[in-house]
Amino acid sequence: MADTRTSPFAAYSVANLSQKAQVLFPGVAVSLLVAVAAKFLSEHYATPAMLMALLLGIAVHFLAEDEKCAPGIAFSARTVLRVGVAFLGARISIDLLVGLGGPLIALVIGGVLATIAFGLAVGRFFGHKWRFSLLTAGSVAICGASAAMAIGAILPRDERSEERLIFTVVGVTVLSTLAMILYPILAEMLNMNTTEAGVFIGGTIHDVAQVVGAGFSISVETGDTATLVKLIRVAMLAPVVLVASIAIRSMASATPGETRPPLLPFFVLAFLILAGLNSAHLIPAALAELLSQASRWLLLIAIAAVGMKTNLKQVLGVGAAAIALIVVETLFIGAFILLGIRLIT
Repeated sequence: MADTRTSPFAAYSVANLSQKAQVLFPGVAVSLLVAVAAKFLSEHYATPAMLMALLLGIAVHFLAEDEKCAPGIAFSARTVLRVGVAFLGARISIDLLVGLGGPLIALVIGGVLATIAFGLAVGRFFGHKWRFSLLTAGSVAICGASAAMAIGAILPRDERSEERLIFTVVGVTVLSTLAMILYPILAEMLNMNTTEAGVFIGGTIHDVAQVVGAGFSISVETGDTATLVKLIRVAMLAPVVLVASIAIRSMASATPGETRPPLLPFFVLAFLILAGLNSAHLIPAALAELLSQASRWLLLIAIAAVGMKTNLKQVLGVGAAAIALIVVETLFIGAFILLGIRLIT
């Protein structure tokens, strides 16, 4: 009798999930297709996968206006994004800090915090409010496009949220690509040793892929150090998003009509749990690698969906002041890390 009573509820739940899946499938499928195309182009033509996914997504912007694809694209741009950010935690471990040394770790963390503070302070001089300043400064300071999407997920939304996010992703990706070419040359001109060059590259370039490319173009030792330093910056994503969430929540409570965001977004909590489990060596290496690869794909799918939701004309309307702001923030973190290396070593 118990099974009979519960079976209608179970059937309803399964039917509900099936119906939702059918609604979301077309949009998720096209987002995945764009991500696969971007990955193919990235591997065959040496271009950043995130940038290619974004540009290809923008090229098929009309799909976001199709009633069949729109729900799945919106789901990919929001929920898939958050799961991808959460899975980044599997790449973080306390063991990463061993061997780098306290002063250099403090320099890297200080660079992240100083860049965010700098961006918030100077943003108003470029005509931008705190939302855009936090978005650009956080992405420059932490891990480029991934940080931009994570921070964008907790910011109060308005009619220009998508275009600001797209601009930031494009900006940090282009600047990362330029830095990948120029920073190894600069490191050689300044006669940096392998550790100094690794800290400089890992502490300043925005996206992980470009850090790896720049670091290993100098030497294996430099590449290893640069990757380590970059992952320390990635580890700062969770505390920065958490503190920002608390601040935004308090501001929303004081502003009539604004919805208060959750105190601890689920994807930040999942990020912290995975990082803690990985630090305690409770996640097998194979599973950690699987989650890391899944994170890359989920973020690629998400940024493709964000691109499809974006009107390019509106993005180009962000203006020269926005470009100047993100360039100044990039120059700031570069100068901060470079000066710190000279003082410490």
